[in-house]
Amino acid sequence: MKPFLVLAFGLLSIFLGYKIYQSINSPIEFKKVRQERFSQVISKLKDIRNSQEAYKTVNGKFANDFNSLVKFVDTGSYTITQQRDSSFMRFDKTYGIELQKDTVVIDTLGFVKVKDSLFKNDDRYKNMMDVPGAQNNEKFEMKADIIDKSGYKAPVFEAKVKKNVVLFDQPKDLLDRENAHQSVEEVNGTEIKVGSLVDVSTNGNWPPIYDRKRD
Repeated sequence: MKPFLVLAFGLLSIFLGYKIYQSINSPIEFKKVRQERFSQVISKLKDIRNSQEAYKTVNGKFANDFNSLVKFVDTGSYTITQQRDSSFMRFDKTYGIELQKDTVVIDTLGFVKVKDSLFKNDDRYKNMMDVPGAQNNEKFEMKADIIDKSGYKAPVFEAKVKKNVVLFDQPKDLLDRENAHQSVEEVNGTEIKVGSLVDVSTNGNWPPIYDRKRD
């Protein structure tokens, strides 16, 4: 019996040691995975936001689907203009004389392609709808709308993905804790998103750490 007990206690010690190691190491590894994957997702959401802002500049509203947005980036152009002050003489019937009138003249200087302005020689915009590393090739959810803000019809859009999709292979207890975050230093809630369908905003819900350049 004694050798058996020694072996049993030895195995139990190894098992308990492993569980202690896991309890300490798992959150550390989870944080590393989260940081890396969130950075990739947020980078794509920024591309979506930049493309949507360009789309709105040209079309006066946001794109409601990725096909329209990608096609716009691929073929669309900005108009480059220059604004200058000018004046002209106009006869004033009231005074019976010619008076100088001031005006603003807008000159068209040329055009620049959207994809060159936003992406240079990179064609990553063509798959900006794809969630990086997603298990089942999931896409970002995106929708655009027009909302009423104090009588003003404001274009809005929102693009998002659930954290469960991004962290699909992580421990459930740590993922549940992540989804419950409410902190200025974390991505709060169950989704990573940019824009809003209820407010006039193109901000993301991530903390400033994800906007800093990484070495």
